[in-house]
Amino acid sequence: MERVLCVKRNDLPGKWVTKKSVVKIKEQTFFEKCSQLKFGFQERQIVEQDKNFKQLIPYVLIQTRDLKKIAVYKREGSEKRLHDLWSIGIGGHINPIDAIKNPSLLNEIIITGMKREIDEELKQINQNDEPIFKGIINEDETDVGSVHIGLVFTILTDNKDDYVGGEELVDFRWISTDRLNTMNLELWSKLALKLISK
Repeated sequence: MERVLCVKRNDLPGKWVTKKSVVKIKEQTFFEKCSQLKFGFQERQIVEQDKNFKQLIPYVLIQTRDLKKIAVYKREGSEKRLHDLWSIGIGGHINPIDAIKNPSLLNEIIITGMKREIDEELKQINQNDEPIFKGIINEDETDVGSVHIGLVFTILTDNKDDYVGGEELVDFRWISTDRLNTMNLELWSKLALKLISK
C-alpha cells in the first residue's frame, strides 16, 4: 500500500488553499513555514478521498533559459482523472523512502522526493541544472486538485536535448511557450504558467 506525504489542510496558510491559489513565495520563506507544519505519511487510497488532508506534490517545469521553449507531455499515467490533458509539470507523490536521510526535516524530504521523481520520469537530464522554487498552486475545483497542493519548481536549461522523457511522459516534446494557450492543458499547468509569469 503506497503511503504519501500529507499535511492537514487547516494547518496551511489560508491563502495557499483557496479555490484557485497562485502564490509566489521565496524558497526560504516557504521552507521556514514548512518547518512549522506537522506532516506525516498516510495511505494514499484513504487521503485521495479525504479533503482534510493535502498531499504535497513537487511540480517541475523545464524551460530553455531564454524562456522561449517549454517541455510538455500528454497525461496517461496512473491518475486516470487527468488523461488526455497536456501537462508542463513533472513530479508526483513524496513517499517514505524520501524521508530516510532526514525524517524530521520537511524541506529535505520535499527536495529528495522531487529529485527522485525527476530521475524516474526522465530518461536523461542535465544534473547541473538546479531546480528553482517558484511558489505554490492549489485548486479545489476538481477531485484531483481538492486533495493535492502543488509546489512549483522550474529548471532552466541551455540545451533542450539534455532532457529525454521517460515512458510515462507520453509524447514528450518541446514547444514554443507562446503556443501553450492553444493546448488543452490541465488546470495545474494553467495555474503554474500564471505563477511563473507573475
